Amino acid sequence: MYSALKAPSFLRPTSRPASPVLTPVQEPAMVLDRTPRPLSKLSLSNFRRSSPSPAPASALMTVTQDGSYTEVLSLKFSEAVSKALAQPSGPGAPHELLNGRRPIPAGRGRALGALLASEVKASRENPPLYRALLRTLHRPLSVLLSNLSSDLLPLLSSPAFLSPLTPTPQNPQSNATQLHALGLAAVAGELLETFDGLRLGLETDMRGDGLKNIREGLVSVVKRVVDPLMNGIKNELLPLVTALEMPANSPQSTKGTRSPIPHPSIMTMQGLMPVYSRALARYAVASIAENTLASLLISLVWRGLVALSNRPAPLTSPPGSPVLSGNNTVKPQDKRNGSKFTPPATPPSSRFTLKLPPSRPPTPPGAATPRSATVAADARAFYDLLATLPRPAADKESTRIAREAVDEAFEALSALTALLEAVQAFMTAGRGRAGSPEPASFAELAADLEILTTDLLLIALPVLLRVLAPATDPAHEHTVAEMLGLSDDEYRKGCLSGFGRAEECALAVGQRVLDVLRADARAAESAGANGAQKENMGLLLKWLGAQVAVAAAAEH
Repeated sequence: MYSALKAPSFLRPTSRPASPVLTPVQEPAMVLDRTPRPLSKLSLSNFRRSSPSPAPASALMTVTQDGSYTEVLSLKFSEAVSKALAQPSGPGAPHELLNGRRPIPAGRGRALGALLASEVKASRENPPLYRALLRTLHRPLSVLLSNLSSDLLPLLSSPAFLSPLTPTPQNPQSNATQLHALGLAAVAGELLETFDGLRLGLETDMRGDGLKNIREGLVSVVKRVVDPLMNGIKNELLPLVTALEMPANSPQSTKGTRSPIPHPSIMTMQGLMPVYSRALARYAVASIAENTLASLLISLVWRGLVALSNRPAPLTSPPGSPVLSGNNTVKPQDKRNGSKFTPPATPPSSRFTLKLPPSRPPTPPGAATPRSATVAADARAFYDLLATLPRPAADKESTRIAREAVDEAFEALSALTALLEAVQAFMTAGRGRAGSPEPASFAELAADLEILTTDLLLIALPVLLRVLAPATDPAHEHTVAEMLGLSDDEYRKGCLSGFGRAEECALAVGQRVLDVLRADARAAESAGANGAQKENMGLLLKWLGAQVAVAAAAEH
């Protein structure tokens, strides 16, 4: 029955369609007598074209970004900090030993800064890692700052640090206490150079990731050491520079010598400047110290400008009458009542000699000539002495502005020196001294006046007042303070305290002096002034009016 229920064979479908018969691939006829190749020749390498090997990629600096990196970095910086403050090995010079210890040599802070720079540059492309690096640096750098402060405190509180505060020609070297303090300041200063190069510690980070506190601490270490030493040199030089205002009381030459003697302050500074130059080079251990050096130089230059420009003109006394020698002096005759019995004594033969007047007046026994140098010569010597002192570096961004300010101050001193030399030549031409070089004429002085007094209104004004508008009484000169109705101290404190203050007061002071001079010119003209006085006053009024106009244009 089961077989009867099956479908007939013609109703059952086939399992699948029959596959087509494969056609053989038509291959080219092969040479039957070809010798078989060895198996080694059948490798695929013979069928591949050789490609050039790719250039090796530049190895990128990889920084491990897991927690072990910060731990290793912290240990590395802790070890570097310990090496920076370690006691140097080897014997030291006797003058630098303090309790058997040598000062820290230069270069320790630079080595620590090089390690810091390499790690910072490697992680700056990754901001999270960079912030982690800054947080890691807090601990070792805080330890460094704490050790510097603790080592520096007993040195600064020691009396030996301030005695002597400045070097002398007899003792040009710093003492051991100062050398140890300068060594600690050098570590902080060299590390600050790295901070400046990487721009670290300049920003204020509210999260505390920055290094601003570390930077401020390093600056404090440097200033606590360098500022007292530089101020000591400044306090020694400022009185000498201020004394340039008073004419030198040089002895009179009785032998007719022509070599002038410099001002006593110039002679003193000639012995001090080489010593101070070497000392200031040792003190400038960082950019912040070079900024302090710039302030010192500018103060010296400004004080010199004020002193040299306000030096009163020397009083010239007329030469004394020639004194006749004893042989040419006629002595009164003795009137003796001789006896009429006793003949008078025979007079000497010189009594009957005819006394004729000499052909020329006799030479004075010792014509006194002043030997002190002129104010122009002192200004030139002062400029040359200051030029020997070191200046801030011009190739560093942190000291570029300070160097420009120092250069401008020296340019002002050079301009005043040229002005004093031109005025001296003008005065020599007015006296008509025989044997002098070709004098500068009035027209030459008028042409050079604008160039020589650029930005020097309050400095050049007293110089030109003494030359072009002298007072009738040489002992009482016209001063700018007198024209303003102020005392000399009030005028200097209010208007001559520095370059900036003088520039601010130039317009007001110049306008007031111009009004006074115009009134004096009208009074002199009505009194019948001569042509030379009118010409000099006209030149002064023209120059001062131009300077006031320039100052007014600068303010507006």
